[in-house]
Formats: sequence, C-alpha cells, structure tokens
Amino acid sequence: MRAAAERYGTGATDVERFGLAGMLHDADYDRWPDEHPRRIVAWLRERGEEEVAHAVSGHYTGWGVPHESALDKALLACDELTGFVGACALVRPDGIASLEAKSVLKKLKDKGFAAKVERAEVQRGAELLGVELGAHAQFVIEALRAHAAELGLGPRG
Repeated sequence: MRAAAERYGTGATDVERFGLAGMLHDADYDRWPDEHPRRIVAWLRERGEEEVAHAVSGHYTGWGVPHESALDKALLACDELTGFVGACALVRPDGIASLEAKSVLKKLKDKGFAAKVERAEVQRGAELLGVELGAHAQFVIEALRAHAAELGLGPRG
C-alpha cells in the first residue's frame, strides 16, 4: 500500500496513511471473523482516522461501501491481488524474482489455484483505479519484489 500511495495517491503525503490502511485492514479478522471489519473500523474512528476507517470498511465490494477516494480504491485493488501474487510466487522455485503479470493473469483463470481468492474483487479493484489488470498486477509484483526476503517470497532451497 505504501507503493500504491506513490502510484495512485498523491505520493509522499499519502504513504503513511496508505500504509496504515494496508497494515490494519484485516487486524480484527483472526480473532473476530464474524465482526470483521467492524471492530477495526471502530478502533480507527476512535483515533480520528476516519479516512482510513472508511477505506477499511469498503475493502470488499459486497459490503456496499462506496469507493470514493484513491485510498478506498487502492486498498480494494491491492488486497486480494497482493495475496494472490504471493501465492503465485510461493509455487515458483525462484519465488517472485522472475514472476511476471502474464503468469498471474494465467493463474487467475485457474479457479482451483488459490481458490479462496475472489477473482471478481481483483478485477473490480483494477476497474476502480482505471488501470488495466495486467499493469496493476505487474505493479503489485514489483512492489512485493522489493521486499521478497522479508515476506518469504524469495527463492527456495
């Protein structure tokens, strides 16, 4: 999401806010999955983080929250796709090092691969940003590649 601030937001002024949304958007899921994202949204609002709370409340289109800001759109567009790109990297011997968008798009067509990833959310996110899905996938790959070692997406062996 920090990289998304540079690409889809206003740059340096958005980096911390986008990063906060990316880090916290699923913070309540493991402990309270039936209440997700209500608990983290309430927590953010208590701390005056209304814009981040709104983005978090809409990071799934099925919740019916309008995607108004660049932050709203970027969080939706990056959430599912980031997990999917990570899954693609994990099945490659060299991890994310040589992963390209065309491989990600091919895997998206395989409903059995990372089956829980909601493909419609991936597509809708790119549409909301007004970008081609392949270009957005390549952007996510490059953003993750820069942190491959710390994310466990490097080569195996």
